[in-house]
Amino acid sequence: MKVLLRNPTRELEMRGPMSVQKLMNRLELNRESVLLIRDSTLVPADAMLADDDIVEIRPVISGGA
Repeated sequence: MKVLLRNPTRELEMRGPMSVQKLMNRLELNRESVLLIRDSTLVPADAMLADDDIVEIRPVISGGA
């Protein structure tokens, strides 16, 4: 699968299928600090990712007034 990461921007190739949690563990990312997006849709933590998926991982950004 193709994994697009932001901050810093980079692109990785990973072998699938695998769970979202397994991907987060391999990338050493905290699932609660990032959003995982596939086909313009947020992917839940218990979802499976296919070998041919393209996913984007974005950091969670909070703002305030």
